[in-house]
Amino acid sequence: TLGTDPCHVVLDPTGHFLLVANYSSGSVAVFPVAADGRLGPPSSVIQHQGRGVDASRQEGPHAHCVTFDPAGRFVFVCDLGLDRVLVYRLSADGKLTAAGHPFATVSPGSGPRHLAFSPDAKFAYVLNELAATVTTFAYDAGTGALTGKQTVSTLPADYTGVKSCAEIVVHPSGRWLYASNRGHNSIALFTIDPASGLLKYETTQDTGGRTPRHFALLPSAKYLVVANQNSDTLRLCRIDEASGRLQPAGEMIPVASPVCVEFLLPAKN
Repeated sequence: TLGTDPCHVVLDPTGHFLLVANYSSGSVAVFPVAADGRLGPPSSVIQHQGRGVDASRQEGPHAHCVTFDPAGRFVFVCDLGLDRVLVYRLSADGKLTAAGHPFATVSPGSGPRHLAFSPDAKFAYVLNELAATVTTFAYDAGTGALTGKQTVSTLPADYTGVKSCAEIVVHPSGRWLYASNRGHNSIALFTIDPASGLLKYETTQDTGGRTPRHFALLPSAKYLVVANQNSDTLRLCRIDEASGRLQPAGEMIPVASPVCVEFLLPAKN
């Protein structure tokens, strides 16, 4: 992947390019995808530069995720080491170039990890691993610009333990946002104001295991599966249609060190 410790990959909307975020080296690479699915030589590699205020975790750049906006016009890379969300354009020949608004920032030491958009693409939400917070941005789909609006904690006010967020998901209804706390072993639930995009903290719910590194919604969006990495379990939860709260459904599923959950969908005609 032309970098160290690749941690996140995404296909562009056309399916012609695969983008990779290399965590330890703080770089992003683009690979053409051939008709048979094989990857060709890289068409672009971007190396981030700089560091953050946390000497133990931000000694250099750490690209933690790479994703597209809903329209597929811009590429966003959360760099935990720089406290920045970098914004790029991807050309038809697979070249990454900085957008006109090349980055957005979060508070020093926050450590941005993952990003999710609202269904209407008016807002973007960045999960900050080190600070255990979510930052709300207004999003300009024409320019790719992110404008900060709010930052809220993913943890109860009286919690004093380890802070380590992992995954963030916006429900397709646009009503709720979920974020996982690995130190607290919980999923935080927020309601979303449809007009302003601002978040209201509702509660945290125990995942029934340790270190919820990842979780995902089933395609129906009526259930959520949590991957508890350090207790070797998956938990299936039903989503309450009125409140968005999670209700455990069935027994825990044993899986060794689960770190990511994906669903295979039928091919579209």
